[in-house]
Amino acid sequence: MLLALHLLALGVGMIMFVGMFALHRRARAIQEMTQAGGRPSSPGTESMRRPVLWLALRSSDSRAVQAALGMDHPRPCPWTEGITGKHDFFISPPVNDWIIVTGSGLPHPGQDVDDCFYFLVRLSREFGHLQFFMADPVLHHHAWVRMEDGMVGRAYVWVNETVWNQGSKSLAEIELNVTSFSYGENAGTDDEAMEKSAVANAEKVPALAARWSFDPAAIDRDWQMPAAGIVGKSSRFCRD
Repeated sequence: MLLALHLLALGVGMIMFVGMFALHRRARAIQEMTQAGGRPSSPGTESMRRPVLWLALRSSDSRAVQAALGMDHPRPCPWTEGITGKHDFFISPPVNDWIIVTGSGLPHPGQDVDDCFYFLVRLSREFGHLQFFMADPVLHHHAWVRMEDGMVGRAYVWVNETVWNQGSKSLAEIELNVTSFSYGENAGTDDEAMEKSAVANAEKVPALAARWSFDPAAIDRDWQMPAAGIVGKSSRFCRD
């Protein structure tokens, strides 16, 4: 009997030791992450990855967005997978009356800025307020566009040169001190200065998106993780 009690006490002690050790390691990991400027992930939350291209539509009707994009064979997809931009199209569920769209089906303004313009105009005429963002972490190409009912309020696209600059700088751009060159203006800029400007601008795109609507990669920090979105292909990619 005494031996059994001794073994039981020893077992409880070992469990408590292991538990305290695990808590100590987690506290240390959190401290190291905080000192490095990061933040710990919530339990069960995957680290978010921001897409290179994305749309923010002021809408709460995911089905209408799906119809506008002409998506074929849609299926549910977790936010953490869809937001990476690996599918043709990912349509998020509404988040604070915004719907995010990303994927390889979105036109790249560096390939054809006119195609991108008409694509955005068509969606804006259907949904009203629309925002488009690009932040390439490798090439540092960047873009931000804001439209209302098919009319451009502000647009800036840089892909090694300025290919679209329309409207006055927004207050958020001024406060974030982003650089926007006029057409041909950056042609005479030395490579080092241009690279520095491009890197700074690309890094500020998420902050600009957060002020205009929200940063998709911050969804697990600022809001509760939404339900699954929808992915699918499109036979027409919303082009006439």
